[in-house]
Parts: sequence; C-alpha cells; structure tokens
Amino acid sequence: MTSGLATWFHYNSTTLMTLGLALLLLTMYQWWRDIIREGTFQGHHTPPVQKGLRYGMILFITSEIFFFLGFFWAFFHASLAPSPEIGGCWPPTGITPLDPFGVPLLNTAVLLSSGVSVTWAHHSIMEGERKQAIQSLALTILLGAYFTVLQAMEYYEAPFTIADGVYGSTFFVATGFHGLHVIIGTSFLAVCLLRQINYHFTTEHHFGFEAAAWYWHFVDVVWLFLYISIYWWGSYLSSTKKYTWLPIT
Repeated sequence: MTSGLATWFHYNSTTLMTLGLALLLLTMYQWWRDIIREGTFQGHHTPPVQKGLRYGMILFITSEIFFFLGFFWAFFHASLAPSPEIGGCWPPTGITPLDPFGVPLLNTAVLLSSGVSVTWAHHSIMEGERKQAIQSLALTILLGAYFTVLQAMEYYEAPFTIADGVYGSTFFVATGFHGLHVIIGTSFLAVCLLRQINYHFTTEHHFGFEAAAWYWHFVDVVWLFLYISIYWWGSYLSSTKKYTWLPIT
C-alpha cells in the first residue's frame, strides 16, 4: 500500500496501490472469518484469549494515536514557525483555506452523531434489544458513508491540491488518512451488523462489536482534533490576518 501510494503520487499509476488494497481486503476478510469461526462457532475464545484480544486492540489504537501524532506535529511545525519560502506566514501566501463553518462543521456533526448511535447500539446489545441494535448500527454505517461522501466532495471542490506546498500536503495527508480510517471503521461496523443479524452477539459476549466501537470513537476524537487545529485554527488565522513569523532583531 505504501509503495503503491508513492507510485501513484510520483508516476500517476494506481496498479500497485490497487494490488495492495486488494491484498489488504483479502487479509481483513480471512482474519475476520477466522476470528468469527473460532469465537462464535468453536468456542475457543476463553477469558484469557478475550483478554489478549482486548490488549491487542488497545495497543493497535495506541499505535494509531502515534501515527496521527506525526501529522499534527508536521502541521504545527509548519504553521507555528512558517519558513520564508512560503511567505513567512500561515496560511502560506496564495492559499485560500476552507470555511470551517461549512462542510467541515457538517462533517463534525455527522461524525459526532455516529458516535452517539454506535453507543446506542452498544447499550442495545448489552440489554438484549436486538432490533434497536440493528437499527442503530445501520444508522451509524449510513452516517459514516455520508461523512465519506461529504469529504470526497470537499476534496473535489477545494481551492488547493496536495501539491500546493506544505499546507496542501499536511491537509490532504492528515484528513485523507483519517478518511481512510473512517472507511475501514465503516467496514468494521458493517461486519458487526451482519453478525448481529445472524445472532452472533449476546449480552455477555460481543467483543467484536466493542472493538469496532472503540475504533469508531477513536476516529471521532481524531476528527475533532483535525477540525479544531487544521480547519478552525488555520482558518481563524487567515480570516483575521496572516500569521507572520517575524525575526527578532
């Protein structure tokens, strides 16, 4: 996937990236299939195994936190001390940032609403409310898909591209990888919906859903930080006056 992205950026070829994506999807399918078979049909998920799965998911989310931390570091490094090459100001000269109170604010409301609906689904499963769990899970998936569509429209209409210096690269890489995580989380929840329809979850044993809910809440929190820092804070500097880094003499 990484090599495919680099090839796409530099040579405008999506062949390697498509192959990597296909292998990733195949791996996800086989992994989910084996986990469901072992835990639901064979009963191999004893308490120690479940504990290991929980720790594994926690470590995975922790690694994702550091993954996004690198993007925030790059953004604040560039914005708090803008170099002379970009005009010594933030946003850089010639960049028109997106309105944070337009589509980004709608996206924030959509993603926060999906966080509420996935919590509703969790409580419904714990209380044995199967119908409500299915409805709330379906609503969460629809909200996740709606967020993805809005993000794609925003990219299409953006007045700058990923090639527009450090602003474009940090914006599109940070929000793009977040969008990829939203797609993965939506797929995760879709699998949980199918499992709920097929009576795989009980009031006591539903860690597969809990892992998906943890991941979804993580995606929510990352978006809040993205919205506040990149969309709102960066746009605020532009709407008042250009943030200029003046040398001390």
